[in-house]
Amino acid sequence: MTTVNTEKLSSARFAEATDAFVEEFTASVNFDRRMARQDIQGSLAHAAMLCKIGILTEQELSDIRGGLLQIGGEIERGEFVWSIKQEDVHMNIEARLTDLIGIAGKKLHTGRSRNDQVATDIRLYLRSEIEMILAQLQRLQIALLDLAEREADTIMPGFTHLQVAQPVTFGHHLMAWFEMLCRDKERLQDCCKRLNVMPLGAAALAGTSYPIDRFMTAELLGFSRPSNNSLDSVSDRDFAIEFAAAGSLIMMHLSRFSEELVLWASAQFNFIDIPDAFCTGSSIMPQKKNPDVPELVRGKSGRVTGHLVSLLMLMKSQPLAYNKDNQEDKEPLFDTADTLINCLRAFADMMPRIQAKRENMYNAAKRGFATATDLADYLVRKGMPFRDAHEVVGQAVRLGLQTERDLSELSLAELQGFAATITADVFDILKLEGSVAARNHIGGTAPEAVRKAICDARQNTLQNSVK
Repeated sequence: MTTVNTEKLSSARFAEATDAFVEEFTASVNFDRRMARQDIQGSLAHAAMLCKIGILTEQELSDIRGGLLQIGGEIERGEFVWSIKQEDVHMNIEARLTDLIGIAGKKLHTGRSRNDQVATDIRLYLRSEIEMILAQLQRLQIALLDLAEREADTIMPGFTHLQVAQPVTFGHHLMAWFEMLCRDKERLQDCCKRLNVMPLGAAALAGTSYPIDRFMTAELLGFSRPSNNSLDSVSDRDFAIEFAAAGSLIMMHLSRFSEELVLWASAQFNFIDIPDAFCTGSSIMPQKKNPDVPELVRGKSGRVTGHLVSLLMLMKSQPLAYNKDNQEDKEPLFDTADTLINCLRAFADMMPRIQAKRENMYNAAKRGFATATDLADYLVRKGMPFRDAHEVVGQAVRLGLQTERDLSELSLAELQGFAATITADVFDILKLEGSVAARNHIGGTAPEAVRKAICDARQNTLQNSVK
């Protein structure tokens, strides 16, 4: 006598039960059950549409709604019993619904497949996660604006090649971070435009013969429109890759921020103090204060970039339409979203409490001949060709190196030995304050320009939050 596995909703075609190891190996319920809320949301909309076209009666729709809401409550309270035998979140919820309401539960899957169902769930899930990520991004941006405003006059060395280049203000440096996050926000918002297309109704791959109303379902679920091609609908994961790419860029930016915070907090730089609440000590060295939060965020950037590569490799050889490979898309996506939210939250909490060591920053800017370019520009304004001015300033720097003095510490006579056109007003531009104040234009480091940039940014950030 043939034994058939009847415990699964999809087992009728098989003559023997699934191997126990294969059952566990192929199941996804242990991780995809975090999409339960979205699965129930999609099923409620699908049921409403089925009722409209006459597949379900009003009573069946009412029973399905009641059952799904009960299941949602059980899941939220931790009472729901998840079964690997039902493979995934969709089959677990459907099986429980059928237990609760009987035959009406079996009708719910009419006109859809797990292929379009999971594609819909993932989009609903990512849409929700992106909203939370954007909220944390904005928190961090506001924290940066507050700190930048506080440090708009604080002078520090600007670096290229990690060598002192020109003086900038700390507020200006922080606003560079802010600009990176603006692009990150725009990328996520743009990702949402392509994400917010509904695949439900594509069924397994070819659509369905039932007279479904996909526009109704899309409207109920808040999608901008239904997808255009059933084959592409169930197999497309571009939106997931795009999200991971945007997430990788965010983490790359946070990693760059982290690197600078770690450097600046070191005894060698000693530019900032990171609050104790975001640091840890050493098990053996009692004097240590390790910047663990920035270091960990820097490390987690590789994790998210790895997820992007994983998703690209997952999709690169798949034929149309849906393949079991796509079960592997969820864990990288879930972890990417979790990592982004946690890292952004950590930075948003930490940034307002960063303390600048202004005197140390100022003294560091005085080293390395940071105003050399200002002297060259001064000579150009006096009529000297820039390349000649570059040569003259190089000679002055050489004297400074030999005598261990900054350009501002050289005498007027010494400077005039390199160019007779130099007059006493040169010391106005050789001072750090004069150097930064001279760059008073949009995008410049002058305190006045920085405050204007902060004011504009606050207004734009507020407007975006209202939208």
